[in-house]
Amino acid sequence: MDTQMWILIVAVLVGIIILLGGLLFMQRHRSRHLQKRFGPEYDRTLRKYGDQKDAEAELLAREQRVTKLHIVPLSAADAARFTEAWRSVQNRFVDDPRAAVQEADRQVLELMQRRGYPTGDSAHVIILADQGQRASTEDLRKAIVHYRAIFDELLDTRKSEPEIHQTEKKGGWQWKTGRDIFRRPI
Repeated sequence: MDTQMWILIVAVLVGIIILLGGLLFMQRHRSRHLQKRFGPEYDRTLRKYGDQKDAEAELLAREQRVTKLHIVPLSAADAARFTEAWRSVQNRFVDDPRAAVQEADRQVLELMQRRGYPTGDSAHVIILADQGQRASTEDLRKAIVHYRAIFDELLDTRKSEPEIHQTEKKGGWQWKTGRDIFRRPI
């Protein structure tokens, strides 16, 4: 073979190596981005799917769905109204846990709708179990605790602005945007 043919073969091989290296770099970069973005949910999804490619495809699909949401902050008046309604739910729990959990469900759904979050299948398992009077008081207590955690996240009126949270490990500061509050499947 002549010299030009060898140069062409070497150039093609170098091009292929560069292309493969670039693809590997992009895949690792995407994986690091998803691990950082989803935190422990990344590991749970990886265990669920058993394959990194399938798990990351699912997480990317979730991320795309979230970017299509139009999350809006609550006005101060709405926040005050929801806060007062939640106090009523908590006070009612002692006397009538079932009614309190049903009202918590309604409050959280209303708050989710007001903020712009999808409300398809959010936290109705205990409500459905209780329709046949099968949920224990402890189940209802756990439900109200879960609703409270969701409610607190949704109620934050600063979700349209970046938040600053002090980290405990390093004593430093980290930024958290409103779209990062839900790391669960959407």
